Amino acid sequence: MCGIVGAIRANHNVVDFLTDGLKRLEYRGYDSSGIAVFDGEKIKRVRRVGRVQLMEDAAKEKGLFGHIGIGHTRWATHGGVTEPNAHPHISGGLIAVVHNGIIENFEDERTRLQGLGYEFESQTDTEVIAHSVKHEYSLNGGNLFEAVKSATKNFHGAYAIAVIAQDNPDEMVVARMGCPLLIALGDNETFIASDVSAVIAFTRNIAYLEDGDIAVLRAGGIEKLIDKTGNPAQRKVKVSELSLASLELGPYSHFMQKEIHEQPRAIADTAEVFLDGGFEPENFGKNAREVFNDIDSIKILACGTSYYSALTSKYWLESIAKVPTDVEIASEYRYRDVIANPKQLIITISQSGETLDTMEALKYAQSLGHKHSLSICNVMESALPRESELVLYTRAGAEIGVASTKAFTTQLVVLFGLAVTLGKMRGLVSSGQARAYLEELRQLPGSIQHVMNLEPQIAAWAQKFAKKTSALFLGRGIHYPIALEGALKLKEITYIHAEAYPAGELKHGPLALVDENMPVVVIAPNDSLLDKVKANMQEVGARGGELFVFTDLDSHFNEGEGVHVIRTPRHVGVLSPIVHTIPVQLLSYHAALARGTDVDKPRNLAKSVTVE
Repeated sequence: MCGIVGAIRANHNVVDFLTDGLKRLEYRGYDSSGIAVFDGEKIKRVRRVGRVQLMEDAAKEKGLFGHIGIGHTRWATHGGVTEPNAHPHISGGLIAVVHNGIIENFEDERTRLQGLGYEFESQTDTEVIAHSVKHEYSLNGGNLFEAVKSATKNFHGAYAIAVIAQDNPDEMVVARMGCPLLIALGDNETFIASDVSAVIAFTRNIAYLEDGDIAVLRAGGIEKLIDKTGNPAQRKVKVSELSLASLELGPYSHFMQKEIHEQPRAIADTAEVFLDGGFEPENFGKNAREVFNDIDSIKILACGTSYYSALTSKYWLESIAKVPTDVEIASEYRYRDVIANPKQLIITISQSGETLDTMEALKYAQSLGHKHSLSICNVMESALPRESELVLYTRAGAEIGVASTKAFTTQLVVLFGLAVTLGKMRGLVSSGQARAYLEELRQLPGSIQHVMNLEPQIAAWAQKFAKKTSALFLGRGIHYPIALEGALKLKEITYIHAEAYPAGELKHGPLALVDENMPVVVIAPNDSLLDKVKANMQEVGARGGELFVFTDLDSHFNEGEGVHVIRTPRHVGVLSPIVHTIPVQLLSYHAALARGTDVDKPRNLAKSVTVE
């Protein structure tokens, strides 16, 4: 993985689109990039390790030109970060391929193809695709569609691929299984990409491929498309509503900074479905009332930041709706023996809607007999919503920074709305209480904006953190997952080692780490557990630890030697976890600035994780 682009343009050079599209996919994370185009005589390729700009400069220097081409940003999975391992891969000078995903049986395929006389120049799993298609191309009389169709039968795993052939200069063949791929239609030009952000500057007419699809593309559009059964199929073309402005930095220095500051608007937009229509099951789908009446428990499957939003929601779902709720890491769930319960609602959470581990976990749950599913996602028409019975989209807008911010807080808004909806259906939330919850949601964007005003104080703290090598984050109850999220953010973009614990667990081991060099961040709102948290803080202070406390205006903390306090304007009750997310995001952002790390593109990470 990580990003694919391609184009057939009857009247224009594709190189400008390929390089522009790859730049717009940089946010997904990558370590190298490359493009291949047919210049009228042969396929020519440029690849470089590092920034897309380096590859673009090399392409300009070579005067690359063509009406058909493919491009790729790579995030290494097989083989090191080297130019020979970068995409596109070419077989025999005839077939060029770009690929996202992982071919799980690539070693067997490599051995088979070596036995047929093919030589390998890279360590990647992708090169087996190029050679396999080349082999089938020879067997199928130069029919590229049939070659790709035959070759993909040999592959086990996940892939999105785009293929061009030197002696078929007017067509491209694409195929998808488990990894996102879309087709975008313009005026006598056709584009493909992993993400709509790559094509939105050229056209808004988008068709999303489904698992098992294989399509032949020409400048005029989709010439042929078959589905996973091998039958002819059509994919609906929709007009994307994504704003091009949302993909630009504007006055901000980084996308992460922009996205942190966009949270009041994103939360207001996401909450609108409840503020306009109340806490009604129909917000989640036309048959949601029937589904919600048929369930007796919930299991949430997610990864990374989405997993922490799920952990937070467990408190709401069990306290407000009294629905037994389990939360599991998707990549672990799919590989263990599970006791299935057909009356359990499976909820999947993913910013992109394409997270492979979460997608496969949902399929596993469905194979075990779980008939009810709900997807919470930020990307329209992505894979998880299409596979789910119910869906409610967050309205965070495009999130470019690898470290998720506004996607996380908008997920929490939807999950809170779900808890209240279920509580209301079960007679546990009165009409008056529902109105009170709506008012709290209505006030939430303003509360977050107030927290933004604390940014100068948080930035000052960050200067201290920038010099550290490790940090602890503590929270209790529903704020423990926020501590987890804070530690994750610090790790992701500053490369400072950070861990999070329930504050009561300090004495069971982590306290051994505490000394004058270990900053300890405490999420300590003025709730029923505040006195317990204060007692845990005493344990840190007694060992010489330095405390950084995020609390509320009325929580009566005293600053002193080794104790730093930042107060949000007021305690916001049940929605406090969302408000207290903002300070830990800002702390990580400013610590990363102080350390000089690449905030939006942290090393080794990718935005859309479409491999295991």
